[in-house]
Amino acid sequence: MVKGKHHHEDFIREAIRCSGVSDRLVTRFPPEPNGFLHIGHAKSMCLNFGVAHEFGGRCHMRFDDTNPRNEDKKFINSIQNDVRWLGFKWENYLYFASDHFEQLYEWAEHLILKQKAYVDDLSQEQIRLYRGTLTTPGRPSPFRNRTARENLDLFRRMRKGDFADGSCVLRALIDMSSANVNMRDPVLYRILHVTHPRTGGKWCIYPTYDFAHGQSDAIEGVTHSLCTTEFEDHRPLYNWFIENLPVPCQPKQYEFARLNLSHTVLSKRQLTQLVDEGYVNGWDDPRLPTLAGMRRRGVPPSAIHDFIKLVGIKKSDKLVDLALLEHCIRNALNRVAPRRMVILDPIELVVDNYPQNHSEQFVVLNNPQDPDDGSRNLPFSRRLYIERNDFTESPAPKFYRLSPGQEVRLRNAYLVTCNKVIKDTNGSIVSVHCTYDPHSRGGDSPDGRKVRGTVHWVSAEHSVESEVRLYNPLLISPTPNDNKNLIEEINPRSLEVLRGCKAEILLDREVGHNAVQFERHGYFCHDIDSRVGTPIFNRTVALRDTWSKINKS
Repeated sequence: MVKGKHHHEDFIREAIRCSGVSDRLVTRFPPEPNGFLHIGHAKSMCLNFGVAHEFGGRCHMRFDDTNPRNEDKKFINSIQNDVRWLGFKWENYLYFASDHFEQLYEWAEHLILKQKAYVDDLSQEQIRLYRGTLTTPGRPSPFRNRTARENLDLFRRMRKGDFADGSCVLRALIDMSSANVNMRDPVLYRILHVTHPRTGGKWCIYPTYDFAHGQSDAIEGVTHSLCTTEFEDHRPLYNWFIENLPVPCQPKQYEFARLNLSHTVLSKRQLTQLVDEGYVNGWDDPRLPTLAGMRRRGVPPSAIHDFIKLVGIKKSDKLVDLALLEHCIRNALNRVAPRRMVILDPIELVVDNYPQNHSEQFVVLNNPQDPDDGSRNLPFSRRLYIERNDFTESPAPKFYRLSPGQEVRLRNAYLVTCNKVIKDTNGSIVSVHCTYDPHSRGGDSPDGRKVRGTVHWVSAEHSVESEVRLYNPLLISPTPNDNKNLIEEINPRSLEVLRGCKAEILLDREVGHNAVQFERHGYFCHDIDSRVGTPIFNRTVALRDTWSKINKS
């Protein structure tokens, strides 16, 4: 029986419903601890944990830690943090492939004794050449006919550390002429004299992912092994191991399309290149699609859940427009983000007829979308800051902001009229002077005259100087994986740093990681490096919703 609200049915859920084990469903989320999780992993995470919850089953958290060369405890910790951040729990079901190393080794010996595995002395390059191609069959290794006794002795010596890295491997004995290259005697164990993050120096041979993955599923009682379509050609091998080993259960593998997102790279190898070569500032750089980067950028978990639901679970690959993800982020933040006024490119505005050394407070709603979010006091004084592009000396037609002789509304405050401009010796504007209508408090016209323009502002006396970081897509191309040189596709304007911005003083006291909307600019959050007196803000997403226009068209 499905728990909770019935989810929109997809082929995975239909397969679970028809499998006869939906009432005892067990899935698993199995990342390799060799990097940080990204938005593509979130799709797998939401599916595996999601269907387990819907069908009243459970989802295991398992680290496939079979390649210690690239693995690190920092990745294990970051992955667990990301899973928790998205709201998923694994209860007591935390596993590592390394938990099963002894059992996997015993099963490797079982295959040797059944004449279904052998030790091969060919080099890695020779094995690749002997395997053949998609159009030509493979050739058997000259070591393929070793006896079970000889193979067992060699394999045990491999475990003892008698051989150097790369000198030999253990391979399954299946079919070198198979149309499926994965079935042409795949490697089961290789020699790696490397310290493992969890087992230390206990092992110098490690199982391959293909050998460890399905057997780990079986050991843990997994019923449905859900993976992306890149593993579809590996399914016959997954099944061959299950059928030829005395495993306690027989899980079934199902494949779904991986996530492809425009202007975004989701290849772990390429993400590692960007980090290691310094093109971004670490794995949590807000330009990256890593969950750590998205969290630092201020993306709420609910937006990722909404995005994954809209993308859906399908069998065929499709490029998803980045605008859809931004649309989900914008919708989520619009409901919860309080509004604040921040001037990104400030120019001084002096209200000449406002009393010197005087200020007053305007009560302003924090979020018009949520009256229960309360209000704040917005200070007003004689010296203000406005955006430089909100003023021009030579206005174009339909320019409704500030210009000489033009009356505009200072948002929530007063109506003002520009009457003077002060410039420096180079002719650059340094301040704009205006007069205000003292009877227009709150921005309303006392005599009903029509004022079309509205300008946002902050009080100079009650503002804090800030740094604002504007993030744009990291890559120029919408399909970066089609390009051979990823570095050439990096957007030179992926990060724009604005200094000397002027923010409401309240924002200086709100240092944390909560989202806010900078009116007219977008949604922002404090960066983790932000401190009281020196706030730093990351733009999460701009206000403009391009996805709505794309969707309508």
